[in-house]
Amino acid sequence: MIPVIRPVLGDEEARAAAEAVASGWIAQGPRVAEFEAAFANAIGTGDAVAVSSCTTALHLAMIAVGVRPGDEVIAPSMSFIATANAARYVGAQVVFADVDPQTLNITPATVEPLLTDRTRAVILVDQGGVPADLDAMRELCDPRGVTVVEDAACAAGSTYRGRPAGAGAALATFSFHPRKLLTTGEGGMVTTPDPAVAARLRRLREHGMDISAAARHADRRVLIEHYAELGYNYRMTDIQAAIGLVQLRRLPEIVRRRRQLAERYQRLLGRIPGLQMIRDPGYGTTNFQSFWVALPADFPVTRNGLLQLLADAGISARRGIMAAHLEPAYAGYGDGAQLAVTERLSSSSLILPLFHELTEDEQDRVVAVIAHAAGSVTRVREDAGSDLSCPGTEGVPG
Repeated sequence: MIPVIRPVLGDEEARAAAEAVASGWIAQGPRVAEFEAAFANAIGTGDAVAVSSCTTALHLAMIAVGVRPGDEVIAPSMSFIATANAARYVGAQVVFADVDPQTLNITPATVEPLLTDRTRAVILVDQGGVPADLDAMRELCDPRGVTVVEDAACAAGSTYRGRPAGAGAALATFSFHPRKLLTTGEGGMVTTPDPAVAARLRRLREHGMDISAAARHADRRVLIEHYAELGYNYRMTDIQAAIGLVQLRRLPEIVRRRRQLAERYQRLLGRIPGLQMIRDPGYGTTNFQSFWVALPADFPVTRNGLLQLLADAGISARRGIMAAHLEPAYAGYGDGAQLAVTERLSSSSLILPLFHELTEDEQDRVVAVIAHAAGSVTRVREDAGSDLSCPGTEGVPG
């Protein structure tokens, strides 16, 4: 079975984790602090605060912005459901904006009609690793006192106007889930240029304590901590951070390889009429965290039918980016007429296998199934003598 993703993990990560265990310090400690400093340096921002997931990072970002019950937060429906959930955790009303059909990201054009005097924040998602146009969104929101929080969960290694994605945001959040390029198993990060905001985020992730557990253990004096506000247990472990430090060093090579594989997908699949694919926006580069394709309306097979054909051929693919407003948890949220692009792309798109060790032969198998389903010729490889026919495509139209 060709998986949709396989993390890049090796002996170096295993040794780093083992060293953390052997050190006796496995909870949040010195390796977390080292990982935070290294990540902030890599992104090019003032501070990075490690947490247990990108979901918890978004939750803390909402608190840091000051979002309260009764406020409105604009976000894309076309995103993993955690994006919208974070706003609801703090009692806000989620207002869903439609997306650009090329980038799958919300834009000032889709957000501006939704702004009201209750709008407190906009969550700008870098969907699938494609950086959103942060400057344009801030030009719209900043004069209105609306904070733009960049959900860069998928975007480690992507660039925006020559800088790493997330570098220009007042608050940006990242995910280290195994489906992301940089993984710590689970885990996340909040970045900010504001040291006061970073200090508060560090308190909030550790139950609201004004003195961290690491600081108390490192000091020979008796220190009694205090809890000034409601906090959470959103800490990262030193074992995760040890792995993250290795992964961060690998990131440039991981991005390079994924972009190489993505460019090959684009060449091969570009010969199928009407097929839309993820591409770089004009203002930046994507890390190709996901390689999504959207089927044209006249494609001979439904999206779910194509997923089944791929599975029958031993290929693990996934549906495209979900539309949160269509899930039972969001019944009554969103207007289908205003989210037409979201609904069309969510129902017609799928995510293809893309990972560091993916081979050309494996890519050819993926392309062959889609080409057969499209009724296209099977010889779409650069090598004109290579037949891409593969098991599991018998009976497919064309």
